[in-house]
Amino acid sequence: MRFAKLVDRFKSTQPPIEPCLKPINFVESLADVYRRLEKCSPSDRVALYIEQYSMLRGLGDMKLLRRCLRAAQQGAADVHAKVVLDAWLRFERREDELAGFHLMQGGDAMSECPESNLICGCGSNSICCCQYYEKMNALNNVHTLDRNESFSGEEEKEDVLFCIGDEEVHCVRSKFAALSPPFAAMLYGNFAESKEAKINFSLNGISAEGMRAVEIYSRTKRLDMFGPEIVLELLSFSNKFCCKEMKSACDAYLASLVNSLNDALILMEYGLEETSYLLVASCLQVLLSELPRSLRNPGVMKILCSPEGRERLFQAGHASFLLYYFLSLVSMEESMVSNITVMLLERLKECSTERWQKALSLHLLGCVMLDRKNYSGAEHYFEAASEYGHVYSIAGIARAKYKQGQQYLAHMMIDSLISKNTMVGWMYQERSLYGVGREKLLDAISATGLDPMLSYPYKYRALVKVEEKQIKAAVLEIDKIIGFRFLPDCLELRAWFFIALEDYGSAMRDVRALLTLEPNYKMFNAKVSGGQLVDLLSHQVQQINQAECWMQLYERWSSVDDIGSLAVIHQMLDIEPKRGLLWFRQSLLLLRLNSQKAAMRSLRLARNNSISEHERLVYEGWILYDTGNREEALSRAEKSIAIQRSFEAFFLKAYVLADTSLDSEASSYVIRLLEEALKCPSDGLRKGQALNNLASIYVDCDKLELAATCYTNALHIKHTRAHQGLARLYHLKNQRKAAYDEMTKLIDKAHYKASAYEKRSEYCDRDMAQHDLNMATQLDPLRTYPYRYRAAVLMDDQKEVEAVEELTRAIAFKPDLQMLHLRAAFFESMGDLSSALQDCEAALCLDPKHMETLDLYHRAQGRVTEQK
Repeated sequence: MRFAKLVDRFKSTQPPIEPCLKPINFVESLADVYRRLEKCSPSDRVALYIEQYSMLRGLGDMKLLRRCLRAAQQGAADVHAKVVLDAWLRFERREDELAGFHLMQGGDAMSECPESNLICGCGSNSICCCQYYEKMNALNNVHTLDRNESFSGEEEKEDVLFCIGDEEVHCVRSKFAALSPPFAAMLYGNFAESKEAKINFSLNGISAEGMRAVEIYSRTKRLDMFGPEIVLELLSFSNKFCCKEMKSACDAYLASLVNSLNDALILMEYGLEETSYLLVASCLQVLLSELPRSLRNPGVMKILCSPEGRERLFQAGHASFLLYYFLSLVSMEESMVSNITVMLLERLKECSTERWQKALSLHLLGCVMLDRKNYSGAEHYFEAASEYGHVYSIAGIARAKYKQGQQYLAHMMIDSLISKNTMVGWMYQERSLYGVGREKLLDAISATGLDPMLSYPYKYRALVKVEEKQIKAAVLEIDKIIGFRFLPDCLELRAWFFIALEDYGSAMRDVRALLTLEPNYKMFNAKVSGGQLVDLLSHQVQQINQAECWMQLYERWSSVDDIGSLAVIHQMLDIEPKRGLLWFRQSLLLLRLNSQKAAMRSLRLARNNSISEHERLVYEGWILYDTGNREEALSRAEKSIAIQRSFEAFFLKAYVLADTSLDSEASSYVIRLLEEALKCPSDGLRKGQALNNLASIYVDCDKLELAATCYTNALHIKHTRAHQGLARLYHLKNQRKAAYDEMTKLIDKAHYKASAYEKRSEYCDRDMAQHDLNMATQLDPLRTYPYRYRAAVLMDDQKEVEAVEELTRAIAFKPDLQMLHLRAAFFESMGDLSSALQDCEAALCLDPKHMETLDLYHRAQGRVTEQK
């Protein structure tokens, strides 16, 4: 009875409406962004990169997204964009979760000093004051000027007195007049003050101490002898009397003093009141460095979300679509249904100016309202988004109608959408929600055929089999997607199937693996934590100690069972939660399973639980490398080696250096590094990987015997993937049968076989290759080589239309660079130059430096010009 309720609960769970831009013709949209990037002015590039980012979010490729953000950051010409984009990249790395590290503390930063964002940029309300700001940062001592203290620079005649109450401030008329046009007019114009030696200045809102500071600044252009209170007074004075240079100096000086969230909240008020561009930027930088915690601060939310706060930010040049898009994504990750998320999205909508921005902000509001069960509100926002051309929002309208009991209308809406547009997987998935009986099942099957990445159809079909009492068949159905997409809800479902089969060991494996993805995952309709289920299952599964866990890990690693290996490491971390090495191993497995976000979390935990400085540096190096900071990663590896020679430090350095096209000298250096790594203590799992990498470089250097020795040694310590390297060696020696047999050994041993089938296809005749590649696609439809091979074979057989269709089917759900390039080449050979250019532009939007595509693009452009 309980299991039946569980099945009903899963069947009632619907896939979310994705909170991102989702164009119907993704390739066309990418190509359009690339064309606009090529033609736009530098000031427009940041907005275009963020538009590109908003479209690519649907692919879930963190590296592509970081590339967009880095490109935007490098193109940012103003301080505001630099501050927001730097914070965005740091948030992606979750530097706030690194123990002992704080963004504003300099010296321990993972990348550039945050103060560099506040220099070399000019705001709309300030002049560039980089040199002054740098000078202010170099000062170590700040003190308040005593009322009787004077500062005399070059001796000049003090020929005017400013009286403030009973006190007099002696000033140099010419220097004071140079502060601003109003003072020049007052002291040298047609005003009475120009004839007077004593001027009453008591009613102008400045203290005598403040006026003395203005006098000193007028002669020395220095602020370093004044305390913050005096500089704030000077800032207000500068605004009142249009002293632009002094305002910029005060702005920059105060910006250098912001070091904590408390500082930021205090000084932000002054900065907004005086529209001080750099000061507000510096405060904003600190607020962003404390995300997501700072969003829970009422003072921060008042500044960011109240209508008055947003208006003041706008006046100071710091309210933008860029800022609120970043904040909204952070808040949505924390909670889709919180009031904070709604308020930030409302501000995002207000800051939207372009059509895509308005469509995105409205669509996101629709998604949030749907999650909040405000279905009429969701329908309203989705309708508004669709009016700006976002067709995917129609799925949101249909969902909202369905939730309001209008199932027939929802079905008709999606039915109409399908009839008017190119067939897309999500359309059939959406229609399957509103169908009944066999029609529902057929739509789920169609959805998978068009887009195998959609998880809902697999889950639905598995649950149908459960209702038919075919639980083993249900396991096989859900296995299909788990084989290439590592998703928590699919693992949870399979775990329940195993429990129903009383296979508690397999259920425990899936729950442990799930918890490596989401440690706080709630199961059984969010009533049971994953940890509680592990405790319950532990009574049904034999418990083992740490030594036995290591033996199991070797066995799972050897059989290329990444999910099984993850489960074992999770169990080992239950025993030794503070062991950085285990967190590091977990991160490697998660990367292999393409779970980049979870892998980064494990890497951060490895870094935080490191037992020594040299180990910490290695893990920081991997964090930097995985987030695209190659030079900083090398620096960490070298610092680690300088402290202590270790396997992981040498391996990190070799791995980073090898991630380029290596010449013979560079290859020799990488070989020496790997040889040094192998001399250092480590376990067989890592040494097997190092031997495999070393052998690969030996092959590239044509040192085949040395490579063979490395591969053989790797196999001796159960590094099963070395079979693939040996197969390559046999192939180079023209021993195709031996290469085929070697890959067959890997297929026989490996739990996950898609890559092995793909590789074996290179060592057999055409018919057998087709069979292996079809198996690879069946096991993992996201692997792109099989589609490219089949398309090339069709092209060789002069079946041009079929070749293009083979690639088009795959590009529809995985717009891969290589497939786009190949289809562009096919179009060019067929004379369809407009389609060739569009595919090239879409590919270059993904990687603007891909030389083969650039060559093809320029060639096609040349042919178009010739034809014209």
